[in-house]
Amino acid sequence: MKMILLNPGPVTLSDRVRRALQRDDLCHREEEFATLQNHIRAKLLDVYQLDDAVWAATLMTGSGTAAVEAMISTLVPQGGKLLVIENGVYGERITRIATRYGIATCTVQHDWEAAIDISAVTNALVSDPAISHVAVVHHETTTGRLNDLTALGELCIKHDVSLLLDAVSSFGAEGIDFAALPLAACAATANKCLHGVPGTCFVMVNRVALAGAHARNLYLDLGAYVAAQDKSSTPFTQSVQTFYALDEALDELADDGGVVGRRETYRSRMARIRQLLIGLNVEPLLSETETSCVLHAFKIPKKTNYAQLHDELKSQGFIIYAGQGPYAEDIFRISMMGAIGTADISRLETALNTTLGQLN
Repeated sequence: MKMILLNPGPVTLSDRVRRALQRDDLCHREEEFATLQNHIRAKLLDVYQLDDAVWAATLMTGSGTAAVEAMISTLVPQGGKLLVIENGVYGERITRIATRYGIATCTVQHDWEAAIDISAVTNALVSDPAISHVAVVHHETTTGRLNDLTALGELCIKHDVSLLLDAVSSFGAEGIDFAALPLAACAATANKCLHGVPGTCFVMVNRVALAGAHARNLYLDLGAYVAAQDKSSTPFTQSVQTFYALDEALDELADDGGVVGRRETYRSRMARIRQLLIGLNVEPLLSETETSCVLHAFKIPKKTNYAQLHDELKSQGFIIYAGQGPYAEDIFRISMMGAIGTADISRLETALNTTLGQLN
């Protein structure tokens, strides 16, 4: 029985990406690796039609958090100040990263189910002119909320501050308007919406913003990576096999219709499952308009608990995901990333009916 991952990364791999992992062993100092790396960087720019003269796709070996840490630790300058918007675990993690580096930091805190309070962000920017950068999570997988970037971007432009975007769980599926937003950088990973494997992450960094950067970390110094990769080199050993997988996954994304095609695929899958769960009296945590195409959260019915629900679905070939923090006992999450076919969705519908239908 094939196990289907419905957690928010890593994902169920397609056969073509899995085969890419078995390509020839390769030294990261050889010409062939430089060619591979250059191809991936160009394909990442193509995902959102970005100009290489303005943006640098910066590849690193690490998780999505490594990309976020590289972005924060490199791009907030000495003497700058970071405003972090928190409405979930990953916004709060950005604050922890910045604090660990001794970066001057302030926060606008929200309940985890809340949308961004633009008036509160406005008040923070007005009251503290030292703020140079605002950091926000695009898709907060804590609840599945897709944070609205439009009003936030306009506000940052008005106050002449740069935006640092955690797009770890949105890059490749949700819209990101690089032209309209005052982005200094966008951090992401291979093993979520791009359908690669864990081990490679990247930062799409604005070259002008990078020119004024101050690295606080040796391994996560974005400037060092861009300088080396622009010369077809790399400052450190990269995870070659995961690069192979990402290269193939990006080709697969293009074949599937790019960001728009992937978003519609996720929406179509999720619509079926959300409708089924609502019919089984399972309540979504957020409204459909507030939630990403990638992941939705649902309240656990009172007649069961997460462990029982997880184990029963796992026995039928599906891995769901628990809530975090205060939601640990209250919600479960389902993501639609990865190689999930029509037959898999039908089988999931049967499994959910079998598992939850008996509770009604």
